[in-house]
Amino acid sequence: MANTTSAKKMVRKIARRTAVNKARRSRVRSFVRKVEEAIAAGDKKAAAEALKAAQPELHRSVTKGVAHKSTVARKLSRLAHRIKAIGA
Repeated sequence: MANTTSAKKMVRKIARRTAVNKARRSRVRSFVRKVEEAIAAGDKKAAAEALKAAQPELHRSVTKGVAHKSTVARKLSRLAHRIKAIGA
């Protein structure tokens, strides 16, 4: 348990920040899930639209410190590659 005033304040700050980050992470996952579902359905156009909507959200998660830059780049690359493979 936190003893000092500053430690107690940090506990409150961390709790707030954790809640915000959870919401952001959940939002990103929802966008990625929509892309995944469109790919699974084999709908190339819907998948491309979903990816176009997901890209800014994923990049925003990097600027907000929720995800790492390389992780997001890898996810986007792999999703784009899978969408491209639908038509082939």
